[in-house]
Amino acid sequence: MNKAYNVAIAGATGAVGGQMLACLEDRDFPVKQIRLLATARSAGQTRSFRGKPVPVEELTESSFTDMDIAIFSAGGAASERFALAAARSGCVVVDNSAAWRMDPEVPLVIPEVNPHAIAGYAKKGIIANPNCSTIQMVVALAPIYRKVGIKRIVVSTYQAVSGTGKKAIDELRNQTAALLNDTPWQSRVYPHRIAFNCLPHIDVFLDNGYTKEEMKMVNETRKILEDDSIGITATAVRVPVFFGHSESVNIETAAPISPDEVRSLLAEAPGVTVADEPGSNIYPMAIDAQGRDETFVGRIRQDPSVASGINLWIVADNIRKGAATNAVQIAEILAERYLTGS
Repeated sequence: MNKAYNVAIAGATGAVGGQMLACLEDRDFPVKQIRLLATARSAGQTRSFRGKPVPVEELTESSFTDMDIAIFSAGGAASERFALAAARSGCVVVDNSAAWRMDPEVPLVIPEVNPHAIAGYAKKGIIANPNCSTIQMVVALAPIYRKVGIKRIVVSTYQAVSGTGKKAIDELRNQTAALLNDTPWQSRVYPHRIAFNCLPHIDVFLDNGYTKEEMKMVNETRKILEDDSIGITATAVRVPVFFGHSESVNIETAAPISPDEVRSLLAEAPGVTVADEPGSNIYPMAIDAQGRDETFVGRIRQDPSVASGINLWIVADNIRKGAATNAVQIAEILAERYLTGS
């Protein structure tokens, strides 16, 4: 990229917003001007970008004047309120909330999977970042889908508390310390204790018995792969891990494929690292994915209970690839292929 771009981050003081800022710096995105936006409560704080302090400003509808790209991680309500205002200012929005993901006029993009969809940003000026658990699963499954097709997906997720935010991280830390020291503990973020426990409950329950998080994985996967015929069922579980989502994924492919063929296919896939040597105790773990941008895949094996069945274990950092990095990758393609910059 020879040109530079004015970039705004909405929700810059949050965990994901901070990672977005770090990703822009780590990946050497051509930033001409950076504008950090948050609530009035956070306005006046500073953050560092390329060694210089940057003030945090209050997020308003006029915040996007002269901006080329706005990366949102301020929550669904803020995205619904401010994203269209940003787009009207001529700024392209990359939104990390669920607010626009299923809008038929908004592309839902994983750069390794469907970068062509970014071209659809012109309809509303918005591109949606998928759910973190969807991103890592589809990064791993897309090469298999393209090679032999996928008829059905059964996924169980084991999701870190950072997916809920900083207050959840603090709750796990405080509960763990309290229990280890035999002192009273409190639960404010989750309906039950998260320390030394697993909660089969992420987001609200729907009338069909699934949670919104589970149905996000179903609907988003079909939209990204542009295939509504795939059968998908999900169970999303919150576990006492700080960073890194893990997933047990079982697929039934349309045509047979062996575990060795899957390993070879994924070894060449963009954004995927295969870690699959169980005899040497090598398999993906959340602690290994923390701070990394790759999606790690292991425990690749045949499912003997169904024809053309394959099991996989998929791990990624939910704050990096599951949110910040994916958004910055979208911005990179925007800058390279679609925007003029200055």
